[in-house]
Order: sequence, then C-alpha cells, then structure tokens
Amino acid sequence: MAGFGEPTTAPVDATGMTVGVVAARWHGELTDHMVERAVAAAEACGARAVVARVAGSVEIPVVAQAMARRFDVVVALGVVIRGATAHFEYVSRSVTDGLTRVALDEGKPVAHGVLTVDNLEQARDRAGLPGSAEDKGWAATVAALDAALAVRSVGVANGHRVGFTG
Repeated sequence: MAGFGEPTTAPVDATGMTVGVVAARWHGELTDHMVERAVAAAEACGARAVVARVAGSVEIPVVAQAMARRFDVVVALGVVIRGATAHFEYVSRSVTDGLTRVALDEGKPVAHGVLTVDNLEQARDRAGLPGSAEDKGWAATVAALDAALAVRSVGVANGHRVGFTG
C-alpha cells in the first residue's frame, strides 16, 4: 500500500448499470465484508450488483469472464496471503493474468480487488473493516464503474463507434 496518490472513491453516476461481483470464500471474514462494501458502492452509484461466490481466488477469472459477457463491469474480490511456498506467486499471477485477459478479451472493465498480501494484518488493513486504511471492495467497484463510463465516452461519437469505419 503506497499510502498516497489514491484517486477519489466518491460514487459516480452509473444508473442502470449492472456490476458482477465474484468473490472467493477463502478468508470469509474478509471477503464477506468486501462483498458487502462492493454491493454498497454499486448501490451508491445507482447500479445493481449480482454476486457469485467461488471456492478460491484461482476460480475467480472464469466466473469473471462469464459475468463480463452479461454485465457492464466485473469486480473480483479475494485474499491471497503469502506462505512459505511458491504457491502465493502462482495464484497471484494466475488471477492477475486471468483478470487482465478477461477485461481485454471482453472489452469490459474488470476490477482487481484480490488482495495479495504478506500477512493477515495487511489484508485486514485493506478489507474495509472498521479502522482499515483502505476499502478495496468499495474502491474496486467505483473504479470499475468509472472505467465503464470512460469506455462509453470514447466508444460512441455522433452515433458511430470511435475508431471504426463503415
């Protein structure tokens, strides 16, 4: 966590949009709260949230892709804590690469709210719990909706798709 430079997480006007929220069940105390905050952020922005839960973070990208095909944005939430083996690197890379691929392949914003941390204390400090320094469930949702609005603003001009001819 840099501790500085974070953009505003004030609600944006995303009236009528639908947010797909996919979250891992691992570290349920944290992910349950992050889902609650994501749903609250969607509602504050005028959007509707649809939630799906999966076993762990590795399963998030495939559900994110299914959601990206149906909804305006996707918010991925989970917690991966570094351990004594290389598993942390494999899971973190798999999730990050998968979510990036989904966003680019589907042309939809996919917010990466999967916490990749060294310890439980760092996760709690980012999960939006009372006293947390960050609220990734809320921030990821607002960021995804803001990106969807940006995509819309550059995607259509005078009834034509920008960058396309025909």
